[in-house]
Amino acid sequence: MLTALIAIPALGALLVAFLPKGRDELAKVTALAVTLVVAVLAIVMAIGFDNGGPRFQFTEKYWWIKQFGVHYAVGVDGVALVLILLSVILVPLVVLASWNDAERSGGVDAPPKRSVKAYFALLLTLEAMMIGVFAATDIFLFYVFFEAMLIPMYFIIGSYGGAQRSYAAVKFLLYSLFGGLLMLAAVIGLYVVSANAGHGTFLFGELRNLHIEPTTAKWLFLGFFVAFAIKAPLVPFHTWLPDAAGQAPAGAAVLLVGVLDKVGTYGMLRFCLELFPGAAKWFTPVVLTLSVIGIVYGAVLAIGQIDIKRLIAYTSISHFGFITLGIFAMTTQGQTGATLYMVNHGFSTGALFLVAGFLIARRGSSRIDAFGGVQKVAPLLAGTFLVAGLSGLSLPGLSTFVSEFLVLVGTFTRYKVPAIIATSGIVLAAVYILWMYQRTMSGPPTEKVVGMRDLSKRELVVIAPVLALLVVLGFYPKPALNMINPSVKQTMVKVEKHDPQPTIAEKGIRP
Repeated sequence: MLTALIAIPALGALLVAFLPKGRDELAKVTALAVTLVVAVLAIVMAIGFDNGGPRFQFTEKYWWIKQFGVHYAVGVDGVALVLILLSVILVPLVVLASWNDAERSGGVDAPPKRSVKAYFALLLTLEAMMIGVFAATDIFLFYVFFEAMLIPMYFIIGSYGGAQRSYAAVKFLLYSLFGGLLMLAAVIGLYVVSANAGHGTFLFGELRNLHIEPTTAKWLFLGFFVAFAIKAPLVPFHTWLPDAAGQAPAGAAVLLVGVLDKVGTYGMLRFCLELFPGAAKWFTPVVLTLSVIGIVYGAVLAIGQIDIKRLIAYTSISHFGFITLGIFAMTTQGQTGATLYMVNHGFSTGALFLVAGFLIARRGSSRIDAFGGVQKVAPLLAGTFLVAGLSGLSLPGLSTFVSEFLVLVGTFTRYKVPAIIATSGIVLAAVYILWMYQRTMSGPPTEKVVGMRDLSKRELVVIAPVLALLVVLGFYPKPALNMINPSVKQTMVKVEKHDPQPTIAEKGIRP
């Protein structure tokens, strides 16, 4: 099943790329059909996932490079499964939302740089890589997918992005390659340690039980952690994200911030904690400090942005601070909330970027001051933007509230000061979201906004499922939590951490 999920979009990308010249509409329809098939198969797989069964299910393992102990090994636990579902749900919506993006590549007024076929082939290739990176249970295979994801995203940003697309694409690539180089060194070091123990392997299940000397473990942890911190991104490794997200087409920005960046936090939870539990505990104070700084720093910078897409990118830096805070709080509630946060943030930020893309396509500008009074001429567009924005500030009743609440409660039970400081991020979120809405949607319509059309049927089909998921998971997150919890418990066992027990002061209490 997992091999099929990886192979179908990869083969679909080849099919789209080799369609006859001039068959742009057929390329779009083919890409959409392929992504819908993948989404249906993934949902079928999720239905067949047994929450009470083995941790990794739908597993496959074959020799790939036998001389070096490399396997093609895939499998999913609850954490990987919910992130794969996030990916396969967002991709067809992005394809539909990007229906005309290739024609507007390089900015609204710039001529296309590449063909429509190439654009949708790159999206399908990216989907295959995203599924592969979450499904890989061989560390070397994970690294291959981790690096391969960069290629389609680099070309999407560099060829179809805004005026500064080349600068943003190169910066994105260089940061990511630097992180990948550090991780490659750590992957090789991990193999050497396993070989010295008698059996060289890259299999996660075997490496998880490997005893590593503490000093060596700290260096290997750093190799993985810095790579994941760049991908996430975590302050101070974040500076590539506002440029990349700001210059990428809106659909690509959805996948960049909504899915690709989750590979970083997923890697922290899966590999940093379980392969190097002692080192993870040793570095926890540093990571918690960086997380809290990121929460406040990202929110403050978001308030001062004048570009809609850059504002959303900075809000994501703040949100990723919450996710890493929950992971390294090392409590069940914190890690469960962090994993659910990855999913909810993907839908929330995806909704914001999608609506921002609709606005930019109409106005021809991403500057906040280019709008004003939109709610009077396009009420559906303004309404969807408001719901997406409210999910960004974790309004109760929307899914992001559940995950943020779990992260803060799980952190507070063990680390009270970081949790209290992180709570300020909620107040700052209300400022940057509501102020952005006020400047773009409220007041009298500006001259350029008068006559702006409301959402089309295609755009409603794109945004409605995302908003519905934000509401449904806000009131009923149990299905996702049931998949996540068993894997989180396994992680807690590996790092030898137990949830703090609540204490009751005995003074003044009568029996």
